[in-house]
Amino acid sequence: MVTSAQALKKYGDPIKESGMTLWDVPTELEIGVIPKKLYCNKDMVTPLGQAFKNLIDKGFVKELKTFDGCFNIRKKRGLVSMSLHSWGLAIDVNAAWNGLNVTPVLSAGFVKCFTDAGFDWGGTWQRKDGMHFQLKTI
Repeated sequence: MVTSAQALKKYGDPIKESGMTLWDVPTELEIGVIPKKLYCNKDMVTPLGQAFKNLIDKGFVKELKTFDGCFNIRKKRGLVSMSLHSWGLAIDVNAAWNGLNVTPVLSAGFVKCFTDAGFDWGGTWQRKDGMHFQLKTI
């Protein structure tokens, strides 16, 4: 699992927005609530594109109700370390139904679309964060 210390070492202070890009999401991947342009870390583009393609190919697009963010410089909720959102290395989806420390309601197939594309899912953590997907490696 990628840590904020690893992200800081690779990309530096998140305020500098090093490694960030405005990704023009390809038309064939503009699904449901996904923005047409997404400000994220450049290292997210390929795996996120694959995750979106997986959602389409495997028929899980209908489960994507809300896109709740990617880049947001902040600490992890209730903790002192920085969130990987600070470097644009994570996304949140369906937040209203998958809050912190509640049992997630995303289907196993939906989650697999992301994990197969190189993401860790917060829904399996001790402190469950079912809305959260972050890169597995950087």
